[in-house]
Amino acid sequence: MKFLVLGTGGREHAIAWRLLNDGSASEVYVLPGNGGIEDKYRVNINPSDHAAIAAFCAEKKIDMVVVGPEAYLVEGVVDYLESKKIPVFGPSQKAAQLEGSKLFAKMIMEKYNVPTAGHHDFVGPEKLLAYVDTVKEFPIVIKLDGLAAGKGVCLPLNKDEAVAFINENVKPGTPVLVEDFLEGEEASVLGLSDGERVYPFIAAQDHKRVFDGDKGPNTGGMGAYAPAPVADAALLEDVRVKVLQPVIDGMKKEGIPFKGILYAGLMVKGRDIKVVEFNVRFGDPETQVLLPLIDGKLGDLFKASIEGTLKADTMKFQKKHAITVVVASGGYPGSFEKGKEITGLDNVPSDIIVFHAGTEKKDGKIVSNGGRVLTVTTIGDSLKEARDKVYKGLESISFDKGFYRKD
Repeated sequence: MKFLVLGTGGREHAIAWRLLNDGSASEVYVLPGNGGIEDKYRVNINPSDHAAIAAFCAEKKIDMVVVGPEAYLVEGVVDYLESKKIPVFGPSQKAAQLEGSKLFAKMIMEKYNVPTAGHHDFVGPEKLLAYVDTVKEFPIVIKLDGLAAGKGVCLPLNKDEAVAFINENVKPGTPVLVEDFLEGEEASVLGLSDGERVYPFIAAQDHKRVFDGDKGPNTGGMGAYAPAPVADAALLEDVRVKVLQPVIDGMKKEGIPFKGILYAGLMVKGRDIKVVEFNVRFGDPETQVLLPLIDGKLGDLFKASIEGTLKADTMKFQKKHAITVVVASGGYPGSFEKGKEITGLDNVPSDIIVFHAGTEKKDGKIVSNGGRVLTVTTIGDSLKEARDKVYKGLESISFDKGFYRKD
């Protein structure tokens, strides 16, 4: 089969890598891709130009399109391509509201009894600031309603931090949620759905804070590992029964069937599960640890989702552990410089996989071209073995001001 993967990041590089390496694909094109993709398989088309994407699919006889980023889904690329009879993996524009609007997701959760944090809704800063002035216990959770690349959430530890975030980010007319703070351990559980059924991947744990010890501002993700010990088989089944399946059933009842990846960001405390947020696509960097552990063909999973033929035994995983560490540009998640030459990529041990994210090719060299530049990944028989290997491999790679978490 021939695939077209839409996106630029480490997630898309990982999807293309898996499709090629597990026998799913004869060719994989990536639009627009990054410096880790061979030039002949990169597609220089604007991702918002849906007609041009469809024309490319016709020209290259693409069998399936796989959509990576949430923004493309919210723009409705799935709906357009399906209207042209092109098989595409991912939810429709309406179904993508589960990530595109936190208020919509809350409505679905509350209507269909999915456990989540209590919340208050606001529009604009005035009443929100007045509410914050009455809060006696911090932290609280402030969330902007729309897409924010993982950075539209603030967990202020006091009133001053809350006011500073609101003044900087909340404009007149901006929808905002304030949620109760949930205690526990975070876990990411991605479910694969065909619109009727949903089955979970093994759990991954993502670390969003920029610095060691989970300090500093939130990022798009600085590293991940799988399986996450916090979510054993019994807990995964609880997530399927109490969270994922009720949402899939609810979306069907709403007339908005959901096909693709339903990603539940969870807070787990003992056996108690609450949903922090939903995403409607593979996570980044969770994808980089989940895909290497699949036992089978990724293309078969995509096909089952699209065709409505998903079964419990479709989802199989190796009994191993995977870890990925993000190498970021100095200054990220704030301002950073691009164009830094990356050295040492040819010296990385063969059992390390380097997925490119914010990279580009320039004069025959690989240079930095984003905040999160590389995701360096490996698998092992134990998490400690995988961790030791990945940090050993990271010693080979460097670029000016590049950094990564050591923990």
